Amino acid sequence: MILPLVGFLAIVIIVTGIFTVKQQTAAIIERFGKFHSIRQSGLHFKVPLVDKISGKLSLKIQQLDVIVETKTKDDVFVKLKVSVQYMVIKEKVYDAFYKLDYPHDQITSYVFDVVRAEVPKLRLDDVFERKDDIAIAVKTELNEAMMNYGYDIIKTLVTDIDPDEQVKEAMNRINASEREKIAAQYEGDAQRILIVEKAKAEAESKRLQGQGIADQRREIARGLEESVEVLNKVGINSQEASALIVVTQHYDTLQSVGEHTNSNLILLPNSPQAGSDMLNNMVASFTASNQIGEAMKEGKNKKDNGAS
Repeated sequence: MILPLVGFLAIVIIVTGIFTVKQQTAAIIERFGKFHSIRQSGLHFKVPLVDKISGKLSLKIQQLDVIVETKTKDDVFVKLKVSVQYMVIKEKVYDAFYKLDYPHDQITSYVFDVVRAEVPKLRLDDVFERKDDIAIAVKTELNEAMMNYGYDIIKTLVTDIDPDEQVKEAMNRINASEREKIAAQYEGDAQRILIVEKAKAEAESKRLQGQGIADQRREIARGLEESVEVLNKVGINSQEASALIVVTQHYDTLQSVGEHTNSNLILLPNSPQAGSDMLNNMVASFTASNQIGEAMKEGKNKKDNGAS
């Protein structure tokens, strides 16, 4: 009867004394309330009723998010979200377990202290541009403070910068105004380019039109010259040939006007001597023009001779 009872008690003691520790975890063993040892991952044994597992610490990288509200140099209140990635140093599990009761509170206090010391030195725009500098300052301060407690600060990140809602609306309006200004400048440049190109096109069109008219008149003159030569060959002198050509063109013009039913009303001389009158008028006009040209040329020569 006694032997089975002893065996049962032995089994209970063995079973209650055996325990396991998970990977990336450290277990703190105390004996009669005093620190005894630190057990790493694996299967372990403790003395029942004498030893106890006082606590376990994770050796994995952990993250703590801290939201800090502070004021910038240009008197803008802003909220910063600082993410602190930290882990317990494997060789300093004792310090991490016994020296700090609430490591999260300790880390949060240091983050508040550093952020509220750095951000008031910067303007709001600089806070966005230099958020990495703020994160580095937080990490440096935390490493110096938490290393003695067995914690290693892996990295700190400023993951969010949230100004007051009215400030954000004002910033958005400023940004929108700047973009509208740039858009207006581009539209103005585009309109100016269109006007310049249109003017160039019109100038080129006028040039080509003038060149076409000049070519047309040149060909007409050449045709008239050939017509006069042909008429001279059949015994018609130059004056008679010119009169014949004028009369022919006169009636050709009347025929062309008559063929277009939508033409406006045009009054033209239609008597048989109309061509002769036009020719005489043309000859008289050319003669007067030549006389004026000769007189101007003679006056200029006299003036040049007097000056010399």
